[in-house]
Amino acid sequence: MLSELLLLINTVLSNRGKKTIDSISVSTDLRKDLGFDSLDLAELTVRIEDKYDIDIFENGIVATIGEILQQFEK
Repeated sequence: MLSELLLLINTVLSNRGKKTIDSISVSTDLRKDLGFDSLDLAELTVRIEDKYDIDIFENGIVATIGEILQQFEK
């Protein structure tokens, strides 16, 4: 699942003209570590919802990769 999220994150980063990354972990912070802003988060949310039919913000704001993964478990 991490590798699939990494692909989605790199798509968002690339679309926004930002440097892509090589790896993520459950503790990776979307804003602090990846430099995501609200537009990046919105694009990531739409991409995850389109691909997996999961709204990662359904239960509040997520900040880390681990919190996104928890939404997949629900």
